[in-house]
Amino acid sequence: MRFNQRTSSRLLGTSVVVALTWLVFGTYQVAKAESLTAEDLMSRALELTRGKSSYSELVMRIQRPDWNRSSTIVAWTRGQDEALIRFTAPAKDAGNAVLKKGEKMWTFAPALKRSIRLPSSMMSQSWGGSDFSYNDLSRSDELLRYYDLSVVGTTVEDGHTIYTIDAVPHDDAPVVWGKETMVVRDDYVMLSQTYFDQSMTPIKRLETQRVAELGGRTIGVLMRMSNLEEPQEWTEIEYVEADFDANIADRKFTLFSLTSGR
Repeated sequence: MRFNQRTSSRLLGTSVVVALTWLVFGTYQVAKAESLTAEDLMSRALELTRGKSSYSELVMRIQRPDWNRSSTIVAWTRGQDEALIRFTAPAKDAGNAVLKKGEKMWTFAPALKRSIRLPSSMMSQSWGGSDFSYNDLSRSDELLRYYDLSVVGTTVEDGHTIYTIDAVPHDDAPVVWGKETMVVRDDYVMLSQTYFDQSMTPIKRLETQRVAELGGRTIGVLMRMSNLEEPQEWTEIEYVEADFDANIADRKFTLFSLTSGR
């Protein structure tokens, strides 16, 4: 099954939680990283910008050959299973949101005045006209559950050991990709993630453009998802603010919160 990046969705949703599902606790030491398995590395990489709970403010920029657009987003997460992401600007998009609870996802658009549970048939569609899909946003620990992970190479760059990890889906895995390849630094910053279709053709790539300290952690603060079939098309996500120890009430991750904007 070849994923079509050009498919568009009428429902504007939310973010980047794949861009949000990327990074690792910066408190771990390099020496400890050397003894970790591929599963350990990816588990840490899926936790950094989430932890137990988080609040973040982000900017999303979409680039196309004949147009570009910038949006601002706020996101709340708790663990790997709960997230609420809402557009705050521009005005025409403000209020559009996505709620994730476990493997279920709902979207809300103020113009429709109701929430919609996304069926599996819509999960591969573009989120908000970007190079991210709804499926990207909902993945959480999918790499750990449905893939066999292995370290296939290491290099040393700028004093860091760089790990290349291949993720091959199980035969019965409910995923669209034929393979994924991640590049992870020894401080657990994810440097890139490449998605291959069933014929092993690379389709898109998420890359860290800038690493910095934010919210007390060293993370990729600027990430770009590129359409490898259309080099002039890409989407960037940039962290502006982040709190990785946010105190978030249970009611935040409810359909009422999704539709009310409270």
